[in-house]
Amino acid sequence: MADELSIALKEWAAICRALTLGRQSLIVRKGGIAETGDTFRLEATRFLLYPTFVHQQDTGLQPAAAEILGAVKADQPRPGRVRFEAWAEVTGVYQIREALPAHLIAHLHLWSDEAINKRFHYRQPGLNVLAVRVYRLPAAVEIDEDDDYRGCKSWVSLKAAVSMVDSTPVLNDAHFREVIEQLDTLLRPIGRA
Repeated sequence: MADELSIALKEWAAICRALTLGRQSLIVRKGGIAETGDTFRLEATRFLLYPTFVHQQDTGLQPAAAEILGAVKADQPRPGRVRFEAWAEVTGVYQIREALPAHLIAHLHLWSDEAINKRFHYRQPGLNVLAVRVYRLPAAVEIDEDDDYRGCKSWVSLKAAVSMVDSTPVLNDAHFREVIEQLDTLLRPIGRA
């Protein structure tokens, strides 16, 4: 395993915190407005979680996320800074092409039905679900938000790498296995890392 990462995936700050707390172990992606070819591509199987407040909406989260949302708003870094607290490793990929399966996994994440519907129907129906094993960094790392990091894109190449040494898994093996078993039962995996 490499000891550092220099690629990050942008996601709502509240979802990054939920991942870091073990409240969810999946990421639902459609693709950013600036994505090449209008679709999400898995550019790395290990990446830092890049918390963003751009496009994050209170109505985009389930009521159960209210405490997390309040905490990330109160704790956000000063303007022009980004704080990394965790990284993730993709362990499976699922493609959802019908609306029903997208809602069958609602108990495994904190996005609202409205947010999932918007993402599902954006441009053409479908979603990508990434099963991720999340690791907490031993200490938060703050960096300047470079101009190249801004914008509606999923992936960001950092100018300096962040060490992963002494990171700890958010969920133990048994709990993480339970999540994967549920995903495998409700969705059909197209890839397993």
